[in-house]
Amino acid sequence: MSEAELHLIRARMRGGLLNKAKRGELATPLPFGFAYDDEGRVVLDPDQQIQRAIRSVFDAFRRVGSAFGVAKEFREQGWQFPRLIRPPGGPAEVGWGDLEHNRVTRILRNPRYAGAFFYGRTRFQKKLEGGGRSRDLPRQEWHTLILDVHPSYITWRDYEENLRRLQQNAQTHGLEKRSAVREGPSLLQGLAICGLCGSRMTVGYRQRKEGPYPFYICQGPREVDRIEKGYCQRVSGYSLDKAIGALLVETVTPLALEVALNVQQELQSRWDEADRLRRLQVDRARYESELARRRFLRVDPDNRLVAASLEAEWNSKLRALSEAEQNYERQCQADQMKVSTLQREQVLALATNFPQLWNDPGTADRERKRMVRLLIEDITIRKGEQIQLNVRIRGGMSKTLMLPRPLSYCESHKQNPAMVAEMDGLLDDYNYADVARILNEKGFKTGDGLELTSPAVGYIRAAYRLKSRFDRLRERGMLTLFEIARRCAVSKNTISSWRRRGRIRAHAINDRNQFLFEDPGPNPPRKHARKCRLAIISGTRSSPTQRVA
Repeated sequence: MSEAELHLIRARMRGGLLNKAKRGELATPLPFGFAYDDEGRVVLDPDQQIQRAIRSVFDAFRRVGSAFGVAKEFREQGWQFPRLIRPPGGPAEVGWGDLEHNRVTRILRNPRYAGAFFYGRTRFQKKLEGGGRSRDLPRQEWHTLILDVHPSYITWRDYEENLRRLQQNAQTHGLEKRSAVREGPSLLQGLAICGLCGSRMTVGYRQRKEGPYPFYICQGPREVDRIEKGYCQRVSGYSLDKAIGALLVETVTPLALEVALNVQQELQSRWDEADRLRRLQVDRARYESELARRRFLRVDPDNRLVAASLEAEWNSKLRALSEAEQNYERQCQADQMKVSTLQREQVLALATNFPQLWNDPGTADRERKRMVRLLIEDITIRKGEQIQLNVRIRGGMSKTLMLPRPLSYCESHKQNPAMVAEMDGLLDDYNYADVARILNEKGFKTGDGLELTSPAVGYIRAAYRLKSRFDRLRERGMLTLFEIARRCAVSKNTISSWRRRGRIRAHAINDRNQFLFEDPGPNPPRKHARKCRLAIISGTRSSPTQRVA
């Protein structure tokens, strides 16, 4: 009976808790930025710096579009974010530090910031071996969700949009998901859809001499398809990005003035927001230093231990105040440089110079992709005899582009047939270095657009299976160094000496001082033959007296 009564009591308590949650009256722990007033109602945190930090998270996410980007911007700007510090044996205190990525995602996914009360968003599942784990439930399975219950930082529509962008940024497969804007040069990253199976196409890069070369690949809708069939289709990205860039310039030009004004307004609002945050940090540091000063002045001077501790704390707060003021002045000077008159004119010049801005090498690839996403919803790619691009532009308009099928790397870097034929003829009479020099004088280039060199001639000859210089000379009856040395019954060093003195004719086969030799015929040169002839001639011309002697 006692166990049954305990079960009934627990069930009644659970029922009362659920009924209170259903009415939105259950007091639950609040995230940063909210507090309970004296009557138990949820209000915005009275600390203006905390409010400003929370609002900055949502404003930064609206600009950069990713949680990592928000954390990165906070670090670059030197902004701090509140956190709870629980010292051992003491009450929790509010501290300030860097903003991490996981805290950004928790803030963006929390419906409280949209003014909603929720309960039952997670469910704890026990395991047979003990313990358990908590899992998130879909929204339709939550116990309670009541909108517009208390003041909020964003609207419910903004909250839904933030969740949609987080889902798109997730690196998962699926038609409705696309990744966040990243650093690579591919313009269609996250926008390309396969025209054969309807899956999202991923991006890959190959490193070339001119930089990373993008390509778009579809691996199929199912993992079994990827294992059995490989990828669905693969398309080179250079020509596609170039065509989309031209379409974007053509589309944006009528709206360039409005874009320029929005950009200028956004830049100014960002700088004002950053200035307010830094000013709040200075105000907090000043308040803490003043509080430490009052504590020090109230202490009994005879209590030296306490006075020394409070004095050290006061000095620490003064140093923190000095650092905050110096950082504020430094950032203000940097912002004044940013909003110079010249930059204002450059932003306004966007209305007429958008093509120049788009083609400017100084424009980051990330910024180009953001411009693409502002105007284009998605692009369906179908590879056939030609590349068909179905572009859906935001606002309902669509456009179809037909592009020639991109050449493969081997096809685009194929050697000039006329140069190969000319090389084939020159190899009969010249070595690789001379062939390269003659072809360069005639204006020929390699498939990469470079000048020909001796190694390049060798690579091209081998790739096109042309006869080597050695084989050509052997077909003409030329002898190797060993063969002609045996024919003349002399050493190889003697043959090399005869070649240098012109006694035998030799033909270079490469640039490494290697030769083939012409057949000397039935009367090859003989060693010391010239000395014998000179001796005979000198003996014939000697006097009779010398001969008798």
